[in-house]
Amino acid sequence: MSSIKITTNDSQEGSLKVAFATTDLENIDAHFGAAKQFAVYEISKTGTSLCEIKKVLEKDTDKAVALLEGIDIVYFTNVGAIAAAKLINSGIFTIKYKEIVSIEEEVKKLKEMLNSNPPPFIKKIIEKKAS
Repeated sequence: MSSIKITTNDSQEGSLKVAFATTDLENIDAHFGAAKQFAVYEISKTGTSLCEIKKVLEKDTDKAVALLEGIDIVYFTNVGAIAAAKLINSGIFTIKYKEIVSIEEEVKKLKEMLNSNPPPFIKKIIEKKAS
């Protein structure tokens, strides 16, 4: 496992760290267990930035979950039951899309949610990080 740091911005209060399983860095288009990389974004009310690309060098659920330490939400097209349980037990909220979705569009939706009335799961993430 390795990662490429894009920026070194400090996390903003009330921000989310979100990982997207992706093959092309543009779409959520990979199964969690088969993902070769995760694009990690920092999303806040005032901005968004691609802050890291985490590369998966070997197929190992425990290592993949450990690679995502510090991530609040992970998106993918599918996930096995054991991997999903390990992610949830690590405090990472999971979101599965059956179809391929644009990362840019999802980032935009998350920013809009933060600026309006976020759903309970996002409020819970932000409250947990603030305490």
